[in-house]
Amino acid sequence: MHMILDGVDFRKAIGAHREKPCDHLIRSRLEEYRKQGVTLLRDGGDAWGVSLRARSLAAEYGIDYRSPGFPIYKKGHYGSFIGRGFETVEDYRRLLDELHEKQADFVKIMISGLIDFSKANTLTEDGLSPDEICRLIDLAHREGFAVMLHANGDSAVQAAIDAGGESVEHGAFFSEETLLRLAKTRTLWVPTLSTIGNLIGCGRFPDEVLSPLLRKQQENVTFVANHGGLIGLGTDAGAYRVPHATEIAGEERYLHTVPTALLDTAASYVRSTFSPKSRG
Repeated sequence: MHMILDGVDFRKAIGAHREKPCDHLIRSRLEEYRKQGVTLLRDGGDAWGVSLRARSLAAEYGIDYRSPGFPIYKKGHYGSFIGRGFETVEDYRRLLDELHEKQADFVKIMISGLIDFSKANTLTEDGLSPDEICRLIDLAHREGFAVMLHANGDSAVQAAIDAGGESVEHGAFFSEETLLRLAKTRTLWVPTLSTIGNLIGCGRFPDEVLSPLLRKQQENVTFVANHGGLIGLGTDAGAYRVPHATEIAGEERYLHTVPTALLDTAASYVRSTFSPKSRG
């Protein structure tokens, strides 16, 4: 999820926190999650310190809150609206140093583009090269961080698996080979199906693109789960038409073929892996 976003207008949502994190908004959302019985949240981070502020308040609501501080993207690629960018390896190392100072729980890297919901089987961009993806993950691991990856497409995810990335968020347009590798390595896959399903019928994108995409993603999730893979429950709350807290039930419906025990195993994996405690 993204505490900074509101599921309606990302520019206005970010603007509400641009000068400093707005405690009123943060507390109201934490209370919504508390009412839904949520005890663990993993934020995707932001460049304005909202997720870190939420982490500092979450214990008051009985919530174990994990934050990467800010997501990292390569300049010229996807991620500029919410993250911090780098151009050189030295820039990237400095960002990792800053995350150490902020006591980030893990690192989040944007390694691919978004799903293009207006066209079938299309990404907004291919993303980073496999060699660069492996390098970025390796450097984060050397600093003791687990790595969350915004990733779509075979090339990006295969590279992430090769480098031992701990989780793949979203994950569209996978071949059967990639699905099998996800399952075999038990790389955590958080498919965020609400970001697709909740767009159907809204008129913003063609349903003839969205409906087959959702079905295919559900089939892929079932395939990975049936082959022993690790599927996580995550909504990407704050994304367009994905509300905070209440959409958890919606995501569960989209993931109806995944056994509850498997989702519980994924949550335990998040608790143990995406934490400073896992750093040496």
